Amino acid sequence: MAAPTETVQKPLEKYVHPPETKHKLKYADLITLDMADFDRPGGKERLAAQLKETAHKTGFFYITNFGITQEQIDQQFAIAKEFFSLPEEERLKFRAPLEEGIYNGYRPLGAIELLPGLYDNLETYNISKFIPEKQRSQPEVIKRYWADIEKFHRHMHENIAHKLLKLLAIILELDDEDEFVKGHLYESNCDSSLRYMKYHARTGEENTKFKNTYIKGHADKGTMTFVFQQPVAALQVQKTDESDWEHVRIQPGVVAVNIARILHLLTNGYFKGGMHRVIAPPEDQACIDRLGLLYFVLPSDQIKMKAMDSPFLRRMGYGKKEGSIDLDIPANEWVRDRFRNNWLPFDQRPSKKI
Repeated sequence: MAAPTETVQKPLEKYVHPPETKHKLKYADLITLDMADFDRPGGKERLAAQLKETAHKTGFFYITNFGITQEQIDQQFAIAKEFFSLPEEERLKFRAPLEEGIYNGYRPLGAIELLPGLYDNLETYNISKFIPEKQRSQPEVIKRYWADIEKFHRHMHENIAHKLLKLLAIILELDDEDEFVKGHLYESNCDSSLRYMKYHARTGEENTKFKNTYIKGHADKGTMTFVFQQPVAALQVQKTDESDWEHVRIQPGVVAVNIARILHLLTNGYFKGGMHRVIAPPEDQACIDRLGLLYFVLPSDQIKMKAMDSPFLRRMGYGKKEGSIDLDIPANEWVRDRFRNNWLPFDQRPSKKI
């Protein structure tokens, strides 16, 4: 299917990020990778050495100098704001095939049951990769800025995610630093996507009922996730299994990155799936709807759900062993199966350890 025909662009309403909270919060001390160092002599090795402990123990870090301007980021937030301002009946025309485990399109507000009788306060719009088999009908605002969205989308995948995947291969001392990249090529069959996200503010009474929880603690199901500037203080990380939850502060010019379940499973647990949750914001931000911008890197069908074995992993005590994942299915299908599980009624969801 050809890309939607571009129409004459009308100006987006300029997006202004809400002010940061004035409350004193405990922020996580996370490392920051300067991606400008990647292409300098010895840069990959320096960045890999800097990332090594975090990739193993925490799974959350920041990146800077990632090749996208603040103006480009703010444009994406403005597109998201215009989409979510559409009438609900218009948004629902673009509903994603969620029951198939695919988020390409609109996920309605309150679609997932978090606890019996209690539903989430989140709606999203995902745009999958710009390859023919992933194309579908799009709302007018998306068609209007199609070329800009594609440029943003491809840059995060091919110029940033691929570099980080190479760093992880270097950490593992793999013979081919492109081994992970080959399972995440832009033209391959996977569901990697850009996400516009909106958490709707709850009343104090509702927050009490939900125990101030927007999304419970979890590690993402894919390969890695990028989270762009976010002044509404609601995202928290748990750096280790024993540590307290701490807020993540994503300032202008910074992207937060978390390693997800695929890399954790393929390396027998050596890479840490970054644990995070979303809670109700502090009092001075409690009435603000939390608009978000994310990019999800998901594995393709070129990766099988079989744990790796290597001299490095064996040396570190993470060699392949009994209990390691060993499924003869493509990784993209494994992820879709986990996403499908979200759409079962609460009491019908299977208990899955992996």
